[in-house]
Amino acid sequence: MISYGQQNSEASSDVAASDTDAHIAPAPRVSVQAFCETVEVAAVVQSAGEDRRLGKAHIKIQMGGMTAAIEAYRTSPTPNVIVLETDARNNILTGLDQLASVCDAGTRVIVVGRVNDVTLYRELVRRGVSDYLIAPIQPLDIVRAVCGLFSTPDAKAVGRVIAITGAKGGVGGSTIAHNVAWAIARDLALDSVVADLDLAFGTAGLDYNQDPPQGIADAVFSPDRVDTAFIDRLLSKCTDHLSLLAAPATLDRVYDFGTEAFDAIFDTLRSTMPCIVLDVPHQWSGWAKRALINADDILIVAAPDLANLRNTKNLFDLLKAARPNDRAPLYCLNQVGVPKRPEIGVSEFAKAIEAQPIVSIPFEPQLFGSAANNGQMIAEIAANHRTTEMFLQIAQRLTGRGETKKPRSSFLSPLIGKLRAK
Repeated sequence: MISYGQQNSEASSDVAASDTDAHIAPAPRVSVQAFCETVEVAAVVQSAGEDRRLGKAHIKIQMGGMTAAIEAYRTSPTPNVIVLETDARNNILTGLDQLASVCDAGTRVIVVGRVNDVTLYRELVRRGVSDYLIAPIQPLDIVRAVCGLFSTPDAKAVGRVIAITGAKGGVGGSTIAHNVAWAIARDLALDSVVADLDLAFGTAGLDYNQDPPQGIADAVFSPDRVDTAFIDRLLSKCTDHLSLLAAPATLDRVYDFGTEAFDAIFDTLRSTMPCIVLDVPHQWSGWAKRALINADDILIVAAPDLANLRNTKNLFDLLKAARPNDRAPLYCLNQVGVPKRPEIGVSEFAKAIEAQPIVSIPFEPQLFGSAANNGQMIAEIAANHRTTEMFLQIAQRLTGRGETKKPRSSFLSPLIGKLRAK
């Protein structure tokens, strides 16, 4: 029996069979060494190493295939993961047996081959190979295979990070983020947390009518204390399914952070919460850029004017280039139809961005103003309003969930709604 850790064969095949839109949890800080025989596979592994989900992994690529791997590990320790390319059918099993004699226990092996044979696959699994990929492969195949080694196959999916930001200040990015998170939690019954990243001026506490004594600042300024129990103490519960990691919204200190300042917080939230909605302020710092690029899905909120069009286009181009294996960012138009204000039409906006907005939210100052001043969501004061339905549409697109689970209402609901609106 080969010494590196044997994996569950059914789990490996499940990972390989999942489609490109499936949620892939990021890999932890692991070392990955690839031994390739062709430049094509080496290029694929190199591209995979640039994917955000392998951002913490240290990847090294060498040529020479199985022979080079065996020779390399005679005198050096093996990494967490070995990726082996082989185009031979007969000597692959012999080579694996030789590799086992120089491998450290616990090393995982992924084989890239060209033979599509279930008998060979079963024999590889019997020897402890973690996954078998059939060439030609794509970068996402490597990403999925490596990340799949460090996630529990039968556990429910957790840690989907959704980043929402405005293309320009004052376009309602935070308002959209808070209402979408409400829809995810209430209508989709998905346990969620909103992280308000605007520490100086964040409005999530006001919008949810919460004033917690602790929040995200306590975690950012105490990175050594960040763990599941610590984050749980900082969360403020808004509803049964929605929690808030509030910003202090005070100016008694300056909030200058390094690029990786929020990493420990996001990693901890990923491990415990099915959905994390990041309310990313409109600024371009290292940590803000990192939060957007590393998110699973991105929504850009824009108003229909020239500055928003330019900024949305710039964000789109940068994020698509930085996330080649992810779906493109989504965007919505907000504050559409302001009286007497010239606007760029939806079709013109979409032509410039080369993508349609998922919704166009109309300008409703009375509705949004009342909600903001009362510390309520739009769905709370106007459950049947078309804007409420738009927030649900956004929530469904961002989470990939089409079914809604609306709370049961009583015959008194319309009356209660009218009293609240007064």
